[in-house]
Amino acid sequence: MANPWLALDTGADPAERIRQIGRAHERFVGGDKAANSIRPVVAASWERSAVALPSADSTAPIELGDSELEAYRAAHPLARVMPIFRDLLGGLAEDGEHLMAVCDAYGRLLWVEGSASVLRGAERMNFVPGARWDEAHAGTNAPGTALAVDHPLQIFATEHFSRQVQRWTCAAAPIHDPATGGLLGAIDVTGGDHLANPHSLALVRATALAAEAYLRGHVITRTTAGTVSALGRNEALLSFGGRRWRLGRRHSELLVLLLARPEGSTGEELGFELYGDEVNPVTVRAELSRLRRTLGPELMESRPYRLRAELEADFSGVLGLLNAKNVKEALRQYAGPLLPGSEAPGVVRLRRLVDGRLRSAVLNSRDTEVLRGWLNSAWGSDDLAVWEAYAKLSPLNPQARARIRELSLEYGLATFSQRPRN
Repeated sequence: MANPWLALDTGADPAERIRQIGRAHERFVGGDKAANSIRPVVAASWERSAVALPSADSTAPIELGDSELEAYRAAHPLARVMPIFRDLLGGLAEDGEHLMAVCDAYGRLLWVEGSASVLRGAERMNFVPGARWDEAHAGTNAPGTALAVDHPLQIFATEHFSRQVQRWTCAAAPIHDPATGGLLGAIDVTGGDHLANPHSLALVRATALAAEAYLRGHVITRTTAGTVSALGRNEALLSFGGRRWRLGRRHSELLVLLLARPEGSTGEELGFELYGDEVNPVTVRAELSRLRRTLGPELMESRPYRLRAELEADFSGVLGLLNAKNVKEALRQYAGPLLPGSEAPGVVRLRRLVDGRLRSAVLNSRDTEVLRGWLNSAWGSDDLAVWEAYAKLSPLNPQARARIRELSLEYGLATFSQRPRN
């Protein structure tokens, strides 16, 4: 019996099979649901796709913008196994013909890597980081369907439900959390018709198993959790194993940067995040060496530099609450800007990310309590846009009107009541 997860039987003519499936696809989207010549796993996926999507010309939506994506994937468990993915599949991603992609359990692409020319082709169908490629949003495709059926498989050319994806062939395998058995996401290789062979499916399956084995060992050997407080303070406070450290400015910056990159960083990468273009490799190595001596090998390792322990950072907690749409609690836990006195490029970028996401969520909340919480803070009291949003919800509040007039004069702007309305 033929393997149902492989796209082509041995000896099959790929060109003829593309035409045969293509004709069946056009009949299917035209209303003839009897897809007799199609693999059962594909036929079932077409059924699900037809229910979820308006047409076979639908495009996968972008769900995570650049700032959201950076924070989300930094905290994702699969970030820790990216070195394994790159080691086992990186050669394919660099050969000019293939892409390597990693998605989360919702089908949102977190990493898409390959040569510039192949990446440009993928961009035309929104196969980019941040796009959602589960079946409900992109139709039949290898990573999305692998998540749906929880099994490694190939999707060959015209087997894709969306017409714009039908020039590609892909193989993907789901990845599970060893502790819970739940889905973490999927690993995918995308390229031309030549991928429709047993070797590509075996390769992605082996890669997924290697990642799960690493995570299983990592969970077993991980040390007890600790906490890091870095919001609203220039010196981070680390609590771990019954001990507390108040770190100096530079070590606080390094700790925050390591927390943002759980998969690990090289000394060169950390140096650029710390000093920008003025990086001095000797200085960076010395700082990292001193930090490792301070924390000890149970907390920090090198090659690459990364934290061994499960540390709960306050800024990551705020981002997690925002991802969960819990704006009120995120605001309550926000103690102020991340390491506000730091000018390290990586810290500045992360600080702007946290502040920007929180402020945007507050503005969009349409909750007077949330808006008032922001306005009562030291960092939000002069925020004219939030005052205006608050005034729209509390039009009879004289304090809001007075504060808007005051800030408008201070900023040299027309007052709220003088501005033209759409």
